[in-house]
Amino acid sequence: MNFTYIDTLIVIVYIAGITFFGIKIAGKQSSSKDYFLGGKKIPWLAVCFAIVAAETSTLTFISIPGLAYLTNLNFLQLTLGYFLGRIIVAWIILPAYFRGELGTAYTFLANRFGIPMKNLASGVFMITRLAADGVRLFATAIPLALILQGTFIAANLSTGWIYTGSIFVIAFVALSYTFVGGLRAVVWMDVIQLFIYFTGAIAAIIIVSGQLSGGFTGGIATAYEASKFDLFNFSFEGGFKGFFSTPYTFIASIFGGAFLSMASHGIDQLIVQRLFAAGSLAASRKALVTTGAIIIVQFGLFLFLGALLYVFYGGAVMNSDEVFPRFIIEEMPVGLSGLIVAALLAAAISTLSGSISSLGSATMYDYVMPYYKKLNPSNEIAISRIITLIWCLLLIGSALIFMQSSQAVVELALSIAAFTYGGLLGTFFLGVLFKAPQIRDAIPAFAAGILVMVYVILFTSIAWTWYTLIGATVTVIVGQLLTLRSAFPRKH
Repeated sequence: MNFTYIDTLIVIVYIAGITFFGIKIAGKQSSSKDYFLGGKKIPWLAVCFAIVAAETSTLTFISIPGLAYLTNLNFLQLTLGYFLGRIIVAWIILPAYFRGELGTAYTFLANRFGIPMKNLASGVFMITRLAADGVRLFATAIPLALILQGTFIAANLSTGWIYTGSIFVIAFVALSYTFVGGLRAVVWMDVIQLFIYFTGAIAAIIIVSGQLSGGFTGGIATAYEASKFDLFNFSFEGGFKGFFSTPYTFIASIFGGAFLSMASHGIDQLIVQRLFAAGSLAASRKALVTTGAIIIVQFGLFLFLGALLYVFYGGAVMNSDEVFPRFIIEEMPVGLSGLIVAALLAAAISTLSGSISSLGSATMYDYVMPYYKKLNPSNEIAISRIITLIWCLLLIGSALIFMQSSQAVVELALSIAAFTYGGLLGTFFLGVLFKAPQIRDAIPAFAAGILVMVYVILFTSIAWTWYTLIGATVTVIVGQLLTLRSAFPRKH
């Protein structure tokens, strides 16, 4: 690995700096509201940047350039759907959250349908987040483990122990400031880390451009000739089946991206927690809609990098997820390799710290405080920190499990959200858009949405971009049909 001591030093300084500044910036926490919601006083622009950082993992950092390397810019169509979905969340779902003092997205379901629905939805969120972010934690440990393998630290250690140690190091860094400072520390460190990995991506574009025949403009011309900048796909090839099995057609991207964004940014506590922290409906709306614009730029940046890497490698056949890491390892000059790896860690640590905090807040607000209503603020802080620590340990355990698993299992874990997002989103729609559905309708409808998605994912060729839309539609239709029972009383 072409990774020098200077690069290693940059990564070490970054990890130490994140730990130190995260703890330093935390401030004083006096209640669970301070700890998990930042006192609802965090500026909307900071919330905006933190949301973008939270939804950008190492897998995104690595995979998106590889996607453009193999194909083109069709993936960018999804971001248009993402933007549309956030607008819908901002004006339809968010107002329901700001009618009262809610701690999580799922508290709304308790107010609308009852506590059992809230507990079910919150529990599903926890299981989904634990599995998916356990995979992300393991994936993040890979570049750090590769670095450690070339140092004296790992001289007498097996590969397994190196990966295990890397997982613990990354988790400790994320836990350190999350444990001390709660959401306020998480948000402000996310802001810093967002700019770190943006800087890393821009640096990579500059470096690869300098090594292309004809430079930057020559690289663009060559990529254009290879159709790497094709953006819109209005194709209807393959008939009805082909249409639904192709993930990046324009219609699939707009509808699929919109529904996926409505689920991830409207009902997932990882994001909703940050929106609560903005303190008002107006501030939350500004933060959420602005993230839509930033995401378009972000994915455009990484896809453009992938197109230039295609030109650099002459279209050589390789695994898409190996394209950018290979360039970092083999081609980056001394110092910049360390910067890019630090950017990879930044993307991952921001997601992990947010995951720990969101899981802790869901546990505290959905399962602890409703049943222990006489807790004083000092007890709330102590319990909140214990819960935060427990979730960090569980995420480490999840990562260690996936470290032993095959690739197929990892891919399954990464798609867990597809099983549950549609049912959750559909249940929220039943509560927000319709007055008739009750808990006896909502729970069976939620279960129906998930069961249908199990069938769709395991036994059909329907593309993943349609998953959330299908799950939400089935849930709403079943919920509405079940409400008809009250319209037709039983005859005795």
